[in-house]
Amino acid sequence: MTALTEDDLEFLRRPLHGFLTVAGGRPRPVWFEAAADRTLQLFTEPDAPKVRRLRRDARASLVVAAPVGERERWVSVAGRVTVEEGGAHDLASRLAARYWDLDDPARAADLAGILAVDQVRLVLHPETVHRYAY
Repeated sequence: MTALTEDDLEFLRRPLHGFLTVAGGRPRPVWFEAAADRTLQLFTEPDAPKVRRLRRDARASLVVAAPVGERERWVSVAGRVTVEEGGAHDLASRLAARYWDLDDPARAADLAGILAVDQVRLVLHPETVHRYAY
């Protein structure tokens, strides 16, 4: 299947960790956002190894699984990634609020540190979607 379904999007909008793999790289746990346009978006520093790899070969995949204690479920999305200069800090702020308690001063300071450095937005454009739900 090549498109994210509404069920997929509902699952992917939960605060779950994904594992991003870029061509020539190793899987890395990441925060992500399922956007209204059905892309998956992440942020990272512009000089991160994954960005260098994506500039050479834009292929990547993201796998997200339900946590222990829930029925088995996963979604795997593969496609091309674009590296976007704008919107990364807004995305980082939204994701930090989703994954962290920003009333915690330590987490608020962590977010301030992320926002203090340049970030780029990675946009994964789904070409292939696989899923499993038990």
